[in-house]
Amino acid sequence: MPSQRIIARFHHTYPDFSLDVDLDLPGRGVTALFGHSGSGKTTLLRLIAGLQHTPQGFLSVNGEIWQEGARLLPTHRRPLGYVFQEASLFAHLSARGNLEYGMRRVARGKAMDRAALDQAIALLGIGHLLERRPHQLSGGERQRVAIARALALQPRLLLMDEPLAALDLARKQEILPYLERLHDELEIPVLYVSHSPDEVARLADTVVMLERGRVMAQGAVGELLTRLDLRLARAHDASAILDGRVRDHDPRYRLTRIDTPAGTLRLAQIERAPGERVWLRIQARDLSLALDEPGTSSIVNILPARVLALEPLEEAQLLVKLGAGADQATPLLAHITRYSADRLGLVEGQELFAQIKAVALME
Repeated sequence: MPSQRIIARFHHTYPDFSLDVDLDLPGRGVTALFGHSGSGKTTLLRLIAGLQHTPQGFLSVNGEIWQEGARLLPTHRRPLGYVFQEASLFAHLSARGNLEYGMRRVARGKAMDRAALDQAIALLGIGHLLERRPHQLSGGERQRVAIARALALQPRLLLMDEPLAALDLARKQEILPYLERLHDELEIPVLYVSHSPDEVARLADTVVMLERGRVMAQGAVGELLTRLDLRLARAHDASAILDGRVRDHDPRYRLTRIDTPAGTLRLAQIERAPGERVWLRIQARDLSLALDEPGTSSIVNILPARVLALEPLEEAQLLVKLGAGADQATPLLAHITRYSADRLGLVEGQELFAQIKAVALME
């Protein structure tokens, strides 16, 4: 069976920029290409798509070689879907017409795969939008149609180039749950370009951090989110990710209990069956610290933890990295004030308790 990996090696020099990457990525799940504007994210994506060329390159997608030096598989023969920042729908066609037009062009006269089209429509929740023209859709709805168009082609790789960048906050919140569904349900690998730590935390399994055309770090999202030498941990919306399974639901209080390596956590009830795997995101700004285990408190999630590191942030803020759980091995982050740190007398190695409100946990 071919290796389920994406191998991408590219070296190319432009007049004012050079890209030099050597990547071995998972052949399933969402890999985020993360970095500042100008770091090389979109250039790398375009090389993978075949929209830009360099003779110094190699690309293999789950065992299929798409480039080996100067030998290139042209873009139209690469089984991929590409979602750009702008939806770029035809204004004179309905949403349905845009979907079918895209499939007809790629199929080159072959019968369209209606099952693939119907699956994409259901996954993106656009069945009620099919007869509307693009001007009758919100920005988030247009982008969902564009993603469905890419998925209806049954690609073996989906490329997404900052698909939320052109949307305002309300539209981003509208579309993010659908992107999370893609993460949960797609069998194919997704390369997702973003400069948003929040999107990376919510959507990615693996992160590649790029800077000036070079790979600065690469690894599992949970590991990179809590590395203090990387800017993901210093962002306003810095988070830690916990892998868990649903234990049970409390219908009286509408809470769900999740077993994680750090301990059992309660959050607002979610529609997941007992035993089902979930990922929990804990934002650093939603975690508070206590030296003694609280007694009667409105905060229901209290985990034993140890201070692993203390790092200064801007002005009067500190970043605290914790090892949580009975084995103190699950990384968490907390943003606190210097005043609070001094009141608690925080030092590395200190044992304490991490407190997380149930309403602050995000699945």
